[in-house]
Amino acid sequence: MAIQKTNKIWHNGKFINWDDATLHVMSHVVHYGSSVFEGVRCYALPGGPAIFRATEHMQRLIDSARIYRIEIPFTRDEILRGMIELVGRNGVWPCYIRPVVLRGYGEAGVNPFKSPTEVYICNYPWGKYLGSDASEGVDVCISSWTRIAPNTLPAMAKSGANYMNSQLIKMEAVVNGYAEGIALDVNGFVSEGSGENLFVVRNGVLHTAPLGNSVLPGITRDSVLQIAHDLGIKVIEQQIPRESLYIADEVFFTGTAAEITPVRSVDKINVGTGLMGPMTKALQAEFYGIVRGEKADRYDWLTPVPVGAAKQPVGV
Repeated sequence: MAIQKTNKIWHNGKFINWDDATLHVMSHVVHYGSSVFEGVRCYALPGGPAIFRATEHMQRLIDSARIYRIEIPFTRDEILRGMIELVGRNGVWPCYIRPVVLRGYGEAGVNPFKSPTEVYICNYPWGKYLGSDASEGVDVCISSWTRIAPNTLPAMAKSGANYMNSQLIKMEAVVNGYAEGIALDVNGFVSEGSGENLFVVRNGVLHTAPLGNSVLPGITRDSVLQIAHDLGIKVIEQQIPRESLYIADEVFFTGTAAEITPVRSVDKINVGTGLMGPMTKALQAEFYGIVRGEKADRYDWLTPVPVGAAKQPVGV
């Protein structure tokens, strides 16, 4: 879906016009993929806009940069404040927020250390990532592309370079008529989608792959694990064989973009009845209840954007 422009972008501590957020073609990131980023959602609650798990997202951004030895000239809280102020200034919510840290225009060559660090934050309206209503499921396939292996690229870092692997997974799925692809890890066990974590339900137990299966430590993944614990759902983090997807009672994706999206079929084999299952429905109800302000924010997941700084909400 096309990006809908907003007014301002936060760049290195200052607000600039959307069209002024440009890079030189010789920037290190253009040639070598040297960036880390986050995807964050801001929801429209009855009391005003609020950003979902803002601190956790900013901490993961800092962690990703640390793994790649990128020195960020701002603290976590400074970037967090910039994100909050940006949403208020642009007056656009609900929205998707994209903080990105990249290596800019410096020296040529693989060595990144003499390329300056640039920090941007953008926000814009964005709806359902997988193009599905929350009550429907998506049809997916097992990708022929393997998820990045340990000691190749760090899966725990949310880096731009990693998403070349994700693009291959996604493009293969799309050209073959699927909404998404599921990648296996280097040992043939289930890893994740091109941009989502994955959960499997079998006999009343919720399964998900551990981080050691080249899994990004997803913020929504962690949220589902917390909700499941409170609902008394048994959760097992362990290696998941491919064939478990074919005999699962329920399968669903989680992620900032995907939120909680049920999977209807895998490789043209229906998941359960092909309809959203009761566990997915229960987890969805709790998650959406909190982010829409229909239930108490008992986990302190929502960071309010000061209403005085904001305009009227914009639909997506």
